[in-house]
Amino acid sequence: MILRAGAMLLLVYLLGFILFTVTLGRPAASDAAPTDAIVVLTGGPGRIEHGVAALKARHGKRLLVSGTDPAVTKQDLVRRLGGESALIQCCVDLGSESFDTRSNAEEASRWLARHGYRSFRLVTSDWHMRRARYDFRGVLGDKYELVPDAVRSEPHFTTLFGEYNKYVLRRFAVLLDI
Repeated sequence: MILRAGAMLLLVYLLGFILFTVTLGRPAASDAAPTDAIVVLTGGPGRIEHGVAALKARHGKRLLVSGTDPAVTKQDLVRRLGGESALIQCCVDLGSESFDTRSNAEEASRWLARHGYRSFRLVTSDWHMRRARYDFRGVLGDKYELVPDAVRSEPHFTTLFGEYNKYVLRRFAVLLDI
């Protein structure tokens, strides 16, 4: 009986992982309605560039780069992106209060409230979007309209496996109120 229950749990876990890998986040549709703001989570290639491109295309009025190192400046961002100085100086904020996805959501919540925004585009890697959306919804509830805008990547198996486990553990932590 215990062996069967263990086998069933393993099967559910493996099927969940397969479902997770074939339903990664996608970029926002090109005809998606503009939002008040854009929130970019640091930690993966192409995220900041994708967020700045969305800002430049007027998919939002202002952009928060959440999770930046406190030593990073807007001038560093201008150098990294090879220009866009006026856009970055006027419309990009660097948030350095967060250290993980949940604290990204808390930092973004304070920033969105401070600016009086009601909607935002969430930019992160495709493999990270599910957990990011889950944490943002957990912190923000339905207070803001969230438009997911995933950066396409080609993640390795280890990245997907690790992210799936983080997602499952996060769901259990919330379920157990830890």
